[in-house]
Amino acid sequence: MAYRLIDNESVDQDDKDGFHDECGVFGVFRNENASALTALGLHALQHRGQEAAGIVSCHAGGFRVEKHMGLVGENFTDQAVIDRLKGDTAVGHNRYSTSGEPGLHNVQPLCAETAMGGFAVAHNGNLTNANVLKTELVERGSIFQSTSDTEVIIHLFATSLKTSFTERFIDAVQQVEGGFALIALTDGMMIACRDPLGIRPLVMGVYEGSTIFASESCALDIIGAELVRDVEPGEMVVITDHGTEVIYPFADARRRPCIFEYIYFARPDSIISGVNVYNARKAIGASLADEAPAPADIVVPVPDSGVPAAIGFAERAGLPYELGIIRNQYKGRTFIEPTQSIRRLGVKLKHNANRAVLEGKSVVLVDDSIVRGTTSKKVVEMVRNAGAREVHMRIASPPTTDSCFYGVDTPERSELIASRMNLEQLAKYIKVDSLAFVTLDGLYRAVGETNRNTATPQYCDACFTGDYPVAVRDRDMPDRAYKKPLLSVVR
Repeated sequence: MAYRLIDNESVDQDDKDGFHDECGVFGVFRNENASALTALGLHALQHRGQEAAGIVSCHAGGFRVEKHMGLVGENFTDQAVIDRLKGDTAVGHNRYSTSGEPGLHNVQPLCAETAMGGFAVAHNGNLTNANVLKTELVERGSIFQSTSDTEVIIHLFATSLKTSFTERFIDAVQQVEGGFALIALTDGMMIACRDPLGIRPLVMGVYEGSTIFASESCALDIIGAELVRDVEPGEMVVITDHGTEVIYPFADARRRPCIFEYIYFARPDSIISGVNVYNARKAIGASLADEAPAPADIVVPVPDSGVPAAIGFAERAGLPYELGIIRNQYKGRTFIEPTQSIRRLGVKLKHNANRAVLEGKSVVLVDDSIVRGTTSKKVVEMVRNAGAREVHMRIASPPTTDSCFYGVDTPERSELIASRMNLEQLAKYIKVDSLAFVTLDGLYRAVGETNRNTATPQYCDACFTGDYPVAVRDRDMPDRAYKKPLLSVVR
């Protein structure tokens, strides 16, 4: 993870009131259209990062690099760009968008020339001991060119005393902690690696005999590739012209993939750990209807993330599903906010109430989560102003009480409204007639488990429980600032 100071006053408050994933990764080994396929794969993963994108290809033993600020479609649709990315092997990366002045020096994949040759790496996740390792590396003479935690991996690889590329990579990843999904590239070799708990997702596919790696299966679909399987937690897959080698470089650990992928991060058409995300979200909505029914006339999603759960709630409750809120697909940042009266209109840049559906109705609003609560409050007010008789809010995740340190940009715990308000206080704050969250057990049942195993949880759910499965060493470094209200995660 990298941090930089931001001006909190300059950030669109609606954009701050939510979770943001870090990035998406995509790799192609041995296909004559590797760079074009990578650009398409990144386009399918655009939801995982919108600030910048980069592609590195390998041609004649050297790297070709294209990195651009902005969306994939803005920078990688020109044939001239693809033509510059010669080679039959490529790796790409989408970077999560944050406020402030971004820079190309942090855009991945990161590349370096080492004693073992060229090395490029794309990373989804967060290394929770990156600052500890960086301090040690700098004291030994390493010179960092970015503020990204990913560069720590490059320096660990470059300074390793091991004698082969694979051994050096193992040496590097054995020293890092946190949640990570990596795709690394050198001449004639591609390596995919997932952290021991499998917190961040990574899948493997095949296209025209070529091996493909991607953060989600939807990126395989866009190029017509076949999903082979997930890269397993703690697994390292090495692809060369001689075949595929599978290595397990980490000590055995209980797998705990991020459960929020099912709630919000992943695209609904993706399959993660064998579970279709759309079906999981519908099942969460059904759990909500069982656990917290509401005396209502209609069920309305807060688009777009609340849509599948709202469908599941409506089906289970036997209530009509209606589009009572219309999302503006072209909403950008709230750019005109000179006065409080204008600022209050900002939510309508993103959502607008459909009065014809809402007026006179008792409404169940379904959303994926409540973070700071400011957006929920505005949406409820908007629905009431459109004539709704009652508003009942149902949330397709448990209360978010703790920050994530494994690759998701979340507010400091003190800014998470559920960490300081109980259910009654929160309902009063957002001004709803009733409020309910899905329970942890209900969430686990929706993704195919019987219940949450309290002793050995099947998923990482630290944002709901404070149960962090990997130590956050950077946060606990003595005499070092790790205060998230002043810092913003960048990838």
